[in-house]
Amino acid sequence: MSGLAGNKSVGTMAVVEKVRDLAARLPVNDPAKALEQIGSWLESIGSADNLKLRDRLALIDLLDQAGKLPHQELAQQYVAAQRLQKSDEIRLWNACFRFAGNLGAGYVQCIQRFEARASGHEAVEGSLPLLAGRALRALTVQIKWTLQRYAQLDERVWRDLGTCYLFAESHGFAGTRVAVYPGSHGQSCARDEFLKALMLAVSAPDGLLAPRLHVAERIVAHFGGAFILRPEPAVGCPFFFDLSAQKPPARAYKSMQRGPMTRFFGPGAAAQKLHGFAQEIKEKGAVPGEVYLGGDFDSDIVLSVLGHLEEHWSAAPPARGSARRQLATRVTVIPGFPQTLGWLHAAQDSSAIEHADPADAESWIVHDASDGGYGAIVPSVKTDWLEIGAVIGLRTEAATACRVGVVRRIAQDDFGQRRVGIQVLGRFAFPVKVAPAAGGASGPLPPAEDAILLAKEPDENGEIALLLAAGRFTPEQHLQVQIREKEYLATPSTLIESGRDFVWASLKVTKQS
Repeated sequence: MSGLAGNKSVGTMAVVEKVRDLAARLPVNDPAKALEQIGSWLESIGSADNLKLRDRLALIDLLDQAGKLPHQELAQQYVAAQRLQKSDEIRLWNACFRFAGNLGAGYVQCIQRFEARASGHEAVEGSLPLLAGRALRALTVQIKWTLQRYAQLDERVWRDLGTCYLFAESHGFAGTRVAVYPGSHGQSCARDEFLKALMLAVSAPDGLLAPRLHVAERIVAHFGGAFILRPEPAVGCPFFFDLSAQKPPARAYKSMQRGPMTRFFGPGAAAQKLHGFAQEIKEKGAVPGEVYLGGDFDSDIVLSVLGHLEEHWSAAPPARGSARRQLATRVTVIPGFPQTLGWLHAAQDSSAIEHADPADAESWIVHDASDGGYGAIVPSVKTDWLEIGAVIGLRTEAATACRVGVVRRIAQDDFGQRRVGIQVLGRFAFPVKVAPAAGGASGPLPPAEDAILLAKEPDENGEIALLLAAGRFTPEQHLQVQIREKEYLATPSTLIESGRDFVWASLKVTKQS
């Protein structure tokens, strides 16, 4: 490709036709291989110095269009798969990220060459709104794929976002709507594309699982036209971004220093539209067809994402449940609900709890704590199970009792370390037996199963919280809970949360003889 694009003896139309022919012969049954090839070709075009700007843009556009379908297919595979093999996940992610990265780099390079008045720059003047819109959208896709791995976003992304939007603003077409891409969802402008990237970044994406992050990005894209951008602080603009600072957007604060490159932004009317959208889903029991989510998602997932966005788009940041304090200690971590249950049983049966830790226990460094949880650093070991919403068993160095937590946030710091936020469920964790209560049904009842009790005694409403295996909570099914030698009848009250391998529920209990 680099030889073809850099060959002066080959005419422009011949090059475009040859690339079109190559793209047409990409494997339709292997989207990862097709996207890998397109990403490689885009990289080669970027290194071809003698291409005229019009020809460069034409080739990038051709490969952009060729990569659209395989990229969509892989994105759907990534979020739909419950658990990919690690090698498959890495290959899929690499293909998508490389495609988005090289595509964005190609469009940004075109902008830079236009600004430098490169050969043939006059021929693309009519395409500048499209060029800026494409560049900004490709950068948003890069942000999304980086967030899917909970990695830190490179400074280059923020630099390129600022460069592309400033280019559109300084040439007076930031709000000019064009068909950035063909189709019903292709109409947009540079300002909207810029705001979509920023709003996704400030929506606490480190607290969303891959499917929910995908849905969040699609919802942000759907409401992008309602977001607002101002050169000065304004109502409805709780966030800011410096076009020249190469730093991520953040919440504005009173004492902040701002300059001519500072822009303030926020959800605008989209905040109210989120609420209306949620109400429509609840009334219809389904997601409206006009909202393109890039896949089929359960209404509950979409509603949870809408609630997450509504909370983080508000004028005031979400309040912490309790104050955090600095702490330096280690915590022993056990992955998963079944393993945590086994650990709790072993701890109950062992007179020396330090001998009850299983082989797959990990040691994490806690750097802060509150009554509700911990902030911790995960060591650089193979921890494929780690994800948002994962149940973990945990015990700090100074503690003698095991507790249960859920991973709520994952991010990567400047040193490449993974930092996680852990919510601790209750102040107590004890293994119990749970079985369906006899209620006149014929036939033998299913055997009792293990669960985790999260409270020593019922609360003021006479309720207790339990962690059960996934699928073991039914609103109509009363349960018999055995705690040591005592048994209690439990009436289902509230399903608090369900995860990959667990259900967290509240039940009202009555003591049995």
